[in-house]
Amino acid sequence: MTSSDRSHLPPYFNISPAKAAERLTEGIDTGRFAKAAAFGAKGREDLAKRGYAPDGQKRLRRFSTWEVCKYLIPVAPAHFRRVLKANPDLPQGEGEGGTKWFRLDDIIALREHFAAEGAANKEYKSWRPEGLPAKVVAIANFKGGVGKTSTCAHLAMSAALDGYKVLVVDLDSQGSLTSIMGGQVEDEWQTAFPLMAKDFARHMQSENTIREARGEAPLPFDETLSEALEVSPRNLIQKTHWPNIDLIGAQLNLYWAEFQVPVWRLQSRSWPLWDALTNALESEEILNDYDIVLLDTPPALGYLTINALAAADILIVPLGASFLEFDSTGRFFDMLYSTFASIEDGENRARRRDGLPEMRFEWDAVRALITRFDAAQQTDLANVIQAYFGDFMATYRQDMTALVGQAAEQVNGIYEADHRLFNRDTYVRGRETFDRTWAEIKEVILGAWWRDLQMQSDEEV
Repeated sequence: MTSSDRSHLPPYFNISPAKAAERLTEGIDTGRFAKAAAFGAKGREDLAKRGYAPDGQKRLRRFSTWEVCKYLIPVAPAHFRRVLKANPDLPQGEGEGGTKWFRLDDIIALREHFAAEGAANKEYKSWRPEGLPAKVVAIANFKGGVGKTSTCAHLAMSAALDGYKVLVVDLDSQGSLTSIMGGQVEDEWQTAFPLMAKDFARHMQSENTIREARGEAPLPFDETLSEALEVSPRNLIQKTHWPNIDLIGAQLNLYWAEFQVPVWRLQSRSWPLWDALTNALESEEILNDYDIVLLDTPPALGYLTINALAAADILIVPLGASFLEFDSTGRFFDMLYSTFASIEDGENRARRRDGLPEMRFEWDAVRALITRFDAAQQTDLANVIQAYFGDFMATYRQDMTALVGQAAEQVNGIYEADHRLFNRDTYVRGRETFDRTWAEIKEVILGAWWRDLQMQSDEEV
């Protein structure tokens, strides 16, 4: 074979085993992973802080008059300026000339003013029924890389810009959502782990009360359970750089919950492990403190995800417009059916035996959302996915734009990106894809609240 022939061969031909061996290092022992992990942690910290201020704090940028009037408060810029001039006690923004820059806190205060004093036919504040708890929205799919965390973060930011008070709960031990929100989590005791432990500990207390009445020895309490009883969900909630987004964060040790929960379940088969997160959110009326609670789940149908799905009123399932992601999502729905139907069957056998009403899981709505959509390449397959999943599908497909990629490099959401860093059309297109996604999910939330109000009224009658 001539050298000319060799140059046209694919690169996997004519590899020399001897030279390949020379390129190898010595054998890799477990300690080498620790070194790689240390480098990874350092790199993660450095990259995560790209979006931070020089003092190491993450701060939300200010919003220009143009953004306020186009996206946040439905008033013409000239009228907006006249209102500010006539009401010097209102937030006036910063900057010279016609363009001022406002903090989100300022915008929330301005919304209140326009809602009280503005035109009656305009919606200055988003609707939220009084007397009903927050809607809990879980973002889940057991395939990684489909945009769960990005979707969760942008829904939280969209809702916050719309005036809602939001709690985000990061249940993924990778902690990506925690990084986006600027959260600081030292160990598993600052994650959702103690909420799971506390629920089991309370169950054990109830079991021991029954055992004591029977004259039986109590089940043992270890240090973890005793410590968990002292933890309040409110102790775990931290503020973020968004004034109306709070966070329960995650870090690597949260993954131990996936090993510990089945051990607890073996100790007490009667523990309804799927209710742990629900009980935590309801026990201290956390749901009354917020409008929307968003749960970001790991890419697996483990115990944390099961808890998130059981706690949720609404389920969002992101997926890409590819065969593998369509196939994986179909299997995800199949596993959801198998898991929750099995729980219902087991629980209801016992309930029927004891003469108790049967239980069932129910969600207000499910929406499968196509993310990272490229209309030029994926329209046909997206239409097929839409046809098969039917009313589970969100109508709008979330486009992949240059703004999304550039914001991600700074570990930011697109709403945190300063529009002056982009071509105006690029910014508008990039923002529109998430605005339209939020509009569709917001419609589901409002519809669910409205239906709850009607049911409440019917019960009162």
